[in-house]
Amino acid sequence: MALSVGIVGLPNVGKSTLFNALTRAGAEAANYPFCTIEPNVGVVPVPDPRLDALAALYRPRSLVPATVTFVDIAGLVRGASKGEGLGNQFLHHIREVDAVAHVVRCFDDPDVSHVEGSIDPLRDVEIIETELILADLETVQRQHERYQKVARSKDRDAELRARTAGKLLEALSAGRPARSVALDDEEQAAARTWHLLTMKPLMYVANVSEADLADPMAVPGVQALVEHARQVSGAGGEVPVVAVSAAIEAELAELDEEDRRAMLAELGVEEPGLHRVIRTAYRLLGLITFFTAGENEVRAWTIRQGTRAAEAAGEIHSDMERGFIRAEVVPVEDLLRAGSWAAAREQGLLRLEGRDYVVRDGDVIYVRFNV
Repeated sequence: MALSVGIVGLPNVGKSTLFNALTRAGAEAANYPFCTIEPNVGVVPVPDPRLDALAALYRPRSLVPATVTFVDIAGLVRGASKGEGLGNQFLHHIREVDAVAHVVRCFDDPDVSHVEGSIDPLRDVEIIETELILADLETVQRQHERYQKVARSKDRDAELRARTAGKLLEALSAGRPARSVALDDEEQAAARTWHLLTMKPLMYVANVSEADLADPMAVPGVQALVEHARQVSGAGGEVPVVAVSAAIEAELAELDEEDRRAMLAELGVEEPGLHRVIRTAYRLLGLITFFTAGENEVRAWTIRQGTRAAEAAGEIHSDMERGFIRAEVVPVEDLLRAGSWAAAREQGLLRLEGRDYVVRDGDVIYVRFNV
């Protein structure tokens, strides 16, 4: 399932450093604006202790994790919606991603310049959000004018689109993002065809200093960002905040497992911040994981929340969906406690589910099919 998260932010806030740490792809990171011009793309495994536990149980020949695709997008500046800086490229690239990770600088370092001349997380957030709102406002205004004319002829689709555009226009004109607007299912479907930037699911990544990593909530800028995220969470869902030190994450990414654990212990943190970024991005996309497990392969499969069993089987192979008979399902925690598929069956932990069963996060599934 190819869904992507765009990493955005002002120049020199740590976007490319974070991307490098996420993907070890070596994207250029330098102390000047616009060092990332073409978007870098990296596919990143989702850290999941459940997958590791299944691998320890089955000792398979192959282990395949779920993944998230990250896109590092050129830094944006004031006036991007009017083409300033690399605005046109930025807006084009961000339209193509499914969700947005907005990196916000919450650290001070005299050796790393700031495009605005000082450290102010909320001002930085406002700059980018204003530019995205202005770009959406232009899009929605065009749609509103177009469909208002057609709606007079009592065309139902035009009436729907004119009504949807009107609701969005009101919010955007007031400086509120499209995701804050409560739309019904039909209106949501209409709005999705316009690819609005501020309708995409959003998370903030607070980039803090090494000294603040153990207790980022003590940083006033992070506190302000969390409060802002609470205020902008709306009909489109919660806007989460994850605090990391991109510079530290870049160092951790270069270490072997033993040295990484030692460094984390020294820093007073339990896991790399990148793990939380990846898992949060995964949830932000509305994704869940189910597993298949055996001696040949243990694998995590990515599906959208609400996916039914036959459709999930189709992720494994199209023949499985076409010839679906039933799914044998055990929650991963129950399987791990039982110690084997046979033991789970004997203990009554295994369920037989039909094609319309809605798959849950953490289900281990064996598909029965016939073609």
